[in-house]
Amino acid sequence: MLGSDLASGEQVAEVEAASEASEGLIGIDEVQKALNRSRASVYRYTNTDPRNLNPPFNPRKLNPEYRSDQKDPLMFHPNEVARFARDVLRIKEVTVEVLNSPSTATQQLLGAILEELRVIRTRLDHLDGRPADLSIRRDQQGARPAA
Repeated sequence: MLGSDLASGEQVAEVEAASEASEGLIGIDEVQKALNRSRASVYRYTNTDPRNLNPPFNPRKLNPEYRSDQKDPLMFHPNEVARFARDVLRIKEVTVEVLNSPSTATQQLLGAILEELRVIRTRLDHLDGRPADLSIRRDQQGARPAA
């Protein structure tokens, strides 16, 4: 969800990437709420050209993501909205917060592996009288003749 607040006299734009698109892009409504500007103002800020579907980057404009058709809705990356708010609108403090995506099978597996490694580490640390460092253990055993 997007919102903007007044914090200690300075306008703060918080841009959270909604799970609206798979790439985490946000639409005009969310940009409008984040910048606390009217819909018409957001359209005026946007880098669009009726003759060119995807105009080149303009640092003084709000640049939408690549579109393949004129009828595609304008979508914006949260970092672009934050850049525009900071550099063009001169909003003092800009926070970009990207929400975590739902846990995937890979993330769950990695989490389980990490937890297992932590358990192993804890058990190794609690072994009495056994040094954790292999070189110290070798020194304690002394030099034994090879078999």
